[in-house]
Amino acid sequence: MTNITINPNFIPVIKRVGKEQTAVIVIDDFALNLNDILDDAQHNQTFTKDDNSYYPGVRATLPKDYVNQVLRGVYEGLYKVYGIPRSAKLIPQFNYYSLICQAEQELSLLQRIPHFDTTGAFYFAILHYLNPGPHGGTGLFRHTVTDFERINNDRADHYFKSNEQYMSQYGEPEAKYHIASSDTFELYEEIAYKPNRLVIYPGNLLHSTIVDLNKDIDANPKTGRLTANMFVEFK
Repeated sequence: MTNITINPNFIPVIKRVGKEQTAVIVIDDFALNLNDILDDAQHNQTFTKDDNSYYPGVRATLPKDYVNQVLRGVYEGLYKVYGIPRSAKLIPQFNYYSLICQAEQELSLLQRIPHFDTTGAFYFAILHYLNPGPHGGTGLFRHTVTDFERINNDRADHYFKSNEQYMSQYGEPEAKYHIASSDTFELYEEIAYKPNRLVIYPGNLLHSTIVDLNKDIDANPKTGRLTANMFVEFK
């Protein structure tokens, strides 16, 4: 059994970010220690490329008991912070250890720009920074052409068409990680990497890892940018 003990005294910080003032939850010192989860990642897991997503690295499945403990620690807060109807039930989606390891010259088009996970209103990403740093944090971006920070069902078509039109006129972005503001995406908030920091944000926020090219391109779970990535939806 892979266990963590949630810090009973953790203090969530609710950050209102961007023009849309979207709530992002940041919890430092989330677990009392990370020994078991780090040991599991470093010695018990086999990391492989995730062919079902555009993640630029390798992943392994998180232990169910760890995921359950994390979700038990935060789900009540999600209802309150995001105004989720009590009739909606939490449904876990995907749960991975993640390590970035893809070289910049190998990035596909969609890996070179900020992305969103879903257009759903009550779909959330839960990110736990695990390994000692320093490593790159998580950047939140505004699409400068449309001024969108979140891509919901009503905005998706306009967002995609705007991107297509811009690229047809000016060309595709060069093959590199999107780690700063550009002509099309403005970096308006960065959530720094800190070991044992838990971050929760809506999956329809445009975001990207602020990849540290000197330290983050590393598939070794002992030294790389090891994170636990959990995705949940309330339906």
